[in-house]
Amino acid sequence: MLNLADRSSGVKAFRLDMDANGQPFVIHAALLWDEQEAILVDTGIPGQLELIRSRLEEESIPFERLTKVIITHQDRDHIGGLPELLQASGDRLEVLAHETAIPYITGETPLIKSKALAPPLPAAVTPLHDGELLPIAGGIRILHTPGHTPDHISLYHMPSKTLITGDALTSQEGVLQSFDPKFTLDTDLAMQSVAKFLELEIDRVITYHGGVCDDQIKERLHAILANKTSV
Repeated sequence: MLNLADRSSGVKAFRLDMDANGQPFVIHAALLWDEQEAILVDTGIPGQLELIRSRLEEESIPFERLTKVIITHQDRDHIGGLPELLQASGDRLEVLAHETAIPYITGETPLIKSKALAPPLPAAVTPLHDGELLPIAGGIRILHTPGHTPDHISLYHMPSKTLITGDALTSQEGVLQSFDPKFTLDTDLAMQSVAKFLELEIDRVITYHGGVCDDQIKERLHAILANKTSV
């Protein structure tokens, strides 16, 4: 285990092993931190509050140090744990998402895929924009990467050259893979979003489904784009 208290800022995959209707379900959210605060990227399905608390404790991060949650997009396995986190934190947690995601995650507009309304949130959501630089955890660049959903974003942690892709990419056993076309609303647009990653200097990728990749990143991106399909 990496004791995050030993490092002033950084990012790592934040694995959550969950149960989804009796089936094991594993996701890799991301945890970013600096000397003042910790930031969680995505929240898993509903019912994960105690699991998130325990995982933070394992990383020597008190729950009270968690100050922000960044949502990559509106899918239920990314926003499901958000209401419980907000309730447990009182007014402390700030939620951030792409400007186009806000009506969906606040329950104003039905979610695109499920057609259900997300639970209303007790606080406003801070809008994020393509290219925006967040001056936290050493610097986080926001990338609007639509395709999987119209509101999808990815995050680039500049000091560590780590890309957090949400569902814009997947991985398997440490090998970077394309998105899953079955769950991608616009595959052509999703490929255009993948092409944006070639502009970055990337040492490591955290995919929500699959985990961490740190080998042949540029080569895999070129292969994914050349095939124009999931591989």
